[in-house]
Amino acid sequence: MGQKAKADFAAASLPGVSPPKSACISQQSKGNGMVRMATSFIVWVGVASVSWAGPGDPRDIANGVTIYAHGYCDQPYVAVAEDGTWICVFTTSPKHEGFQSQYIACTTSQDQGQTWTAPQPIEPPEGPEASWGMPLMTRFGRVYVFYTYNGDNVRTLPNGKAIRADTLGWYCYRYSDNQGATWSKRYRLPMRVTACDRGNEFGGNVQLFWGIGKPVVHGDTAWFAFTKLGRFPLGEGEGWFYRSDNVLTEPDVSRVRWALLPDGEHGVRHPDFGDVQEEHNLVPLSNGDLYCIYRTTLGHPVESYSRDGGHTWSLPAIACYANGQPMKTPRACPRLWRTNNGRFLFWYHNHSGTDFSGRNPAWLVGGVERDGRILWSQPEILLYGADHSDKTGRFSYPDLVEANGRYWVTTTQKTQASVHEIDPLLLEGLWQQMDAQALVTKGLVLELDKPEKQEVPMPRLPGLGEGGFSIDFRVAFEDDAQHKPGKLILDSRDETGRGILVRTGAECPIEIALNDGEHEAVWGCDAGALGEGPVHHVSIIVDGGPDIITFVVDGVLCDGATQRQYGWGRFDPATDDVNGASRLRVAPAFAGRLETLRLYDRPLRTSEALSNHRALLRN
Repeated sequence: MGQKAKADFAAASLPGVSPPKSACISQQSKGNGMVRMATSFIVWVGVASVSWAGPGDPRDIANGVTIYAHGYCDQPYVAVAEDGTWICVFTTSPKHEGFQSQYIACTTSQDQGQTWTAPQPIEPPEGPEASWGMPLMTRFGRVYVFYTYNGDNVRTLPNGKAIRADTLGWYCYRYSDNQGATWSKRYRLPMRVTACDRGNEFGGNVQLFWGIGKPVVHGDTAWFAFTKLGRFPLGEGEGWFYRSDNVLTEPDVSRVRWALLPDGEHGVRHPDFGDVQEEHNLVPLSNGDLYCIYRTTLGHPVESYSRDGGHTWSLPAIACYANGQPMKTPRACPRLWRTNNGRFLFWYHNHSGTDFSGRNPAWLVGGVERDGRILWSQPEILLYGADHSDKTGRFSYPDLVEANGRYWVTTTQKTQASVHEIDPLLLEGLWQQMDAQALVTKGLVLELDKPEKQEVPMPRLPGLGEGGFSIDFRVAFEDDAQHKPGKLILDSRDETGRGILVRTGAECPIEIALNDGEHEAVWGCDAGALGEGPVHHVSIIVDGGPDIITFVVDGVLCDGATQRQYGWGRFDPATDDVNGASRLRVAPAFAGRLETLRLYDRPLRTSEALSNHRALLRN
């Protein structure tokens, strides 16, 4: 075992997740003379995100700082005061999500999230339910919080059925002029009744809605997004937006103006994208145009643009990376931010599940604005946890905090809110990814140009508990070799079978097998990853932090495409030292040739693999 504590492999089989056979890593463990076969279900996508060596990995959720832990704790969103104070607003309860005692509270930090004050209720825990608080810092130091409030104390549907009551009622707000120490009386935002409301079970007498983002600002104008529901509890969702052109500068609450957008009777939704269209959030572009993204049960997030300040919106479309590849995400919070440098970040989970499961790890893409649109990079793993169960091992509903060139993300797994500093190199890599074209040399331990079929000394690689490794090569197939399984491209196995093997596969054109003498794992690239032509660039990234293997083929991170839910695979967390023979056999049984070969003693980032790809295209 390496330094990192390894969870039992059985924990990797996630309840309620049944990916196809091609989305599973084949595992074999040996011990006490017995052979145990198992299959590890996959639940995330991505690649190593930071330079890292061992248990200090900032992506590990265990390395964060706790903000607050309670029976239920959700949506920890942070407003930063001019003096640097962090004011974190969250939804909590001593019981569980949706319980009648659910209320909103705040806590503050004077040391950039390292320590936090005792929580201060904004609404009383005695109820009615107050939920989903979103803070906004004004130009003059006031902090508002907007939230869903069950002001009519609704407990049943019109047919008498008892219900959970935290996504209905009034849109309310309070404010604090002393950084959350005390709060004003409660105010109510005007919310006009629209077709969505009139069609609900209450005929519009009770409105159903909730929000997951935070207000955004462009100039002196602020907006925030939320989802109205046409059917209880979570049906027929559509996106709506509050806009104020003076809340940031007007201290007299009675003079603050609010508009509910879009115009007319219907919010942002696509008529053909199904019943579930929810958790809308938005960012402004450089000219004040608006971009909205939200979740569905299509296995994809959906985006829309407004070119007139939110009055009208484009027909929603599936969000894609800059290369045109559709993004994948399950029914989990699709969190969107514009950073102070005018760029963008998007948190999601990078697999095409259609339910609430599979939120570990969290992935991040970076966006840049070009010609009035956001172009999205390919993703990196932002956070992962050792607990792979969907009951306690998931995390979601994050926020981004910036200060003096540093970045943090807050998140929760429903009982404990925490804060995590992000390696800025990860973010810069995402934002520069579409233009990077330099060969990566950090961690390079073997480099061969035009290697013939031969044996070369095999560098010793770190154990997977200490980091991981990457194999990067350019391969030329001959005689339709990519369709012939079992042809050996690289082989470092010793006489016991321990080591690393790269070969052509039956279901996947290229696959890797790892064996540490006790455990074996096999994972391959997407079935259609090798496009036209005989020459292809392949990066195989074995990341011992989240215990994940990813493939980047010809500049595209494999995500399963339409054939499988996941494009990455998780290996047995007990797998550690996969060093085998002292020599590496290059193309020992392969109808083709390697044009380049590079081994790294660390997991590359997705952005680095893409940079290598472009560098090789130039040469």
